[in-house]
Amino acid sequence: MTAPLTPPHRPTPDDADPWPAPPEPSAALIMADMDKDDEDTDVRADLRDAGIVLAAVTLAGVGLGLLWLWLAPRVQLVARDGSVFLVDTEGEAAVGADGAFVLLALGFGAVSAAGVFWFRRRGGVLLVAALALGGVFASLLAWGVGTWLGPSRDVAERAREVGDGVPFDAFLELHAWGALLAWPVAAMVVHLALTALFGPRDPEPEWPPYHPSEPRDGDDEGRA
Repeated sequence: MTAPLTPPHRPTPDDADPWPAPPEPSAALIMADMDKDDEDTDVRADLRDAGIVLAAVTLAGVGLGLLWLWLAPRVQLVARDGSVFLVDTEGEAAVGADGAFVLLALGFGAVSAAGVFWFRRRGGVLLVAALALGGVFASLLAWGVGTWLGPSRDVAERAREVGDGVPFDAFLELHAWGALLAWPVAAMVVHLALTALFGPRDPEPEWPPYHPSEPRDGDDEGRA
């Protein structure tokens, strides 16, 4: 007499793994994570480029200040009997200093906008904001450099140094504070024009080819 054969062991629900494996992520979730990573990378790149533009444009204000100091017309003063007078009471040198600053700032604004557009052609809000803010900082820096390196603001001390009857230059200053906005305004206008003319264009939408045998939407509506 032989012993009955033991049937093969079959797994029961109790033998199943109590910790089931997590479901595999779908393709949509993977694509969403990839898009989010790409957006984070773009934001970091925008912030980096905006910082570079802000620093470069601001430092360019040193060049504007030196050119303004060199090219701006000077107001001549003269001391007589302990008082200081204008050499030319009808001169327009003071207005000419403001005009020289504005013209130079417009040129620097146009050049900086062209440089930023060449640096990154596709632009961006952060890049344009850095260009405008850098233009304001550059104008302030140029004004500070020109007045600091220019003639002394102590007119009385300067008059005592040169003596009576000897003309000397008055300190350099801006009378029209709106001149500080010439750089950012010119930069915005030129950058907008370059972007409109030479900036990248959005791709045209691809429409499926139309076959004459297929009914049109208007035809279906008319028949209904």
